[in-house]
Amino acid sequence: MSAQGNALGTQGKQPHLSPQRGKSLTTMAQSLCKIYLHIIFHIKTTSPSVREEHLTRLHQYISQLIKTTGCHTICVGGTNNHVHALLMLNNTENVAHLVEEMKRNSSRWIKTISADYKGFAWQGGYAALSVSQSSVDAVVSYIGNQAEHHKKQSFRDEYLQFLQLYKIDFDERFVLSD
Repeated sequence: MSAQGNALGTQGKQPHLSPQRGKSLTTMAQSLCKIYLHIIFHIKTTSPSVREEHLTRLHQYISQLIKTTGCHTICVGGTNNHVHALLMLNNTENVAHLVEEMKRNSSRWIKTISADYKGFAWQGGYAALSVSQSSVDAVVSYIGNQAEHHKKQSFRDEYLQFLQLYKIDFDERFVLSD
């Protein structure tokens, strides 16, 4: 028995070799990630706002859309004109595709629940911000407290504050434009 066989824990068994690469199949590499994202997006200025009675359903629907991408939803919230989502990105999804799925499908869905939403649309942009493990609970609380928070601060001011906090370069002429 070779030293490699013992190091691999095969103890008397011959490792199976991959014919393509000649590598041992007794150990498998893992692709692991734990990336928390706080995603924020807003309705177009010409779009009808989401009525209060539809907010919970919209947030639940967006939560399901996140799950269909293979990502893990932690919470989704917001107000009648914007959404905050906290999630864990999986190791195969990319941010642009995830947000596209969330916005495209939720926009289609909301148009089916009321004729009032015929002209509903999300703005083209979004913010995707990293969140540390130690801040997850605070972000969950922040998202859950959106109604109270926006009695004191506009969405625009909130969004610009996030961009400045994360030191994101932006042109204010185009932030939140349709």
